[in-house]
Amino acid sequence: MKTGTIEWHLVSDGTFLLDGGAMFGVVPKPLWSMRAPADDRNRITLGVHPLLIRAGGKTVLVDAGIGRKEKGRFPDLYGVGDETDIVTSLAGHGISPEDVDIVVFTHLHFDHAGGATRLDEEGRVVPVFPNARHLVERNELFDAENPTVRSRASYISDNWAPLENAGLLEVVEGDLEIVPGVTRRVMKGHVRALVGVLLDSDGERAFYPTDNMPTAAHVPPPWVMGFDLYPLDTVAFKESFLPQAADEEWTVIFEHDPDIGAARIQRKDKGWEIEPVLDAPPRARSPEAPAGSGRKMDPRGSAVE
Repeated sequence: MKTGTIEWHLVSDGTFLLDGGAMFGVVPKPLWSMRAPADDRNRITLGVHPLLIRAGGKTVLVDAGIGRKEKGRFPDLYGVGDETDIVTSLAGHGISPEDVDIVVFTHLHFDHAGGATRLDEEGRVVPVFPNARHLVERNELFDAENPTVRSRASYISDNWAPLENAGLLEVVEGDLEIVPGVTRRVMKGHVRALVGVLLDSDGERAFYPTDNMPTAAHVPPPWVMGFDLYPLDTVAFKESFLPQAADEEWTVIFEHDPDIGAARIQRKDKGWEIEPVLDAPPRARSPEAPAGSGRKMDPRGSAVE
């Protein structure tokens, strides 16, 4: 895909499973299950799709996925798939870990930062991208290092502390142009200091809202995750963002939708619909995959007042 002269791709770190009720908050199950069927443990399949950008002579990776270093109950609890991983996906684009210049963390939850570190042959946790600057928002790093009882399970220090020890973690604040035409934008909603990424080139725009709009089903403002620490701010973000995205024909890139990689937003009566423009990265599930895996969500979004 291109936005103006900016080349970008969704890459895959596989899939994982999260509780469907938690993913859709106050939305009743009869509604959300039509778009995201659940398994017998009430979990839905989510994609893990970091954003690869080539612009300004730099290779930029937004988020790094889950990674595969967690052991014990973690892989089963979250249904971490073995379809692919971030390093394999990047290799499909001719990129090695050493080629990545910048990693931008939207936030430090394990499904966004876990793939930035790995276990070496001696079992030590080491950086995956040894030559990259890893940008993290100051308030998000503070919140990750001082979690509440509600957020503690989402933060695993092995995902960022080895980067800090290696001198690869760069703490930044506020909106910031990373390379020409590519800007981090700080938002509130899913966490206190969530980072989205705007691509702006030759009159075209694309936006990666990460967990303020993780899937196509989360486009309507009331469809907010139970995981969000500031749900009313997520709603406010969408109420501000959606009219502009629709009127100016922005491309919206989804980090966690298992089927729809990107879409355009369209007005529909008092609500919103989406027009898919890019499939999610290919994935393969085993015959033992949970019910609902690989089944498409309604691509049209929802017209919700």
